[in-house]
Amino acid sequence: MHRRSIAVLPATFAALAAAMNLARLITENRAEQGLKRHFIAALRSIYDPELPVNIYDLGLIYDLDIDAVGNVKISMTLTAPGCPVAQSFPAQVEQTVAAVEGVASAHVEIVWDPPWDQSRMSEAARLQLGLV
Repeated sequence: MHRRSIAVLPATFAALAAAMNLARLITENRAEQGLKRHFIAALRSIYDPELPVNIYDLGLIYDLDIDAVGNVKISMTLTAPGCPVAQSFPAQVEQTVAAVEGVASAHVEIVWDPPWDQSRMSEAARLQLGLV
C-alpha cells in the first residue's frame, strides 16, 4: 500500500483554493462586463438635445465604474458649460442606467476637465454628423 505524505495535502488544497478563487474572479469579471455592456446600451438610448447623436458615442461619458453589488458611478461632461439641460440631464442619465437589470444604484458626476471636444466622438458619431 502506498501512502502519500501529509505534507502534500496542504499544497493540494492551496492549489485548489487558488483555482477556485481564479474561477470566481473570472465569473465576477464576466458578469461585470456583461452588466457594463447593458448600461452602455442604455446610455446609447439617450441623445444630446442639440445633436442627433447619443451621449456615449458623442464622447460625453468619461468613466463608468461598477462595484460588486451593482452601484454605478458615471463621470460625464456636457458639450458646453452653458448647456440648457445641465440641470436635468444628470438625473435622466441616472434614471436610465438605474433601470438596467442588475444595477442597484446610479450616480452621475458632471466633470469639466478635460473639456469635451470633437476628438472624443466615436467614428460612427463623426460620420453621422458629416465630420469625416
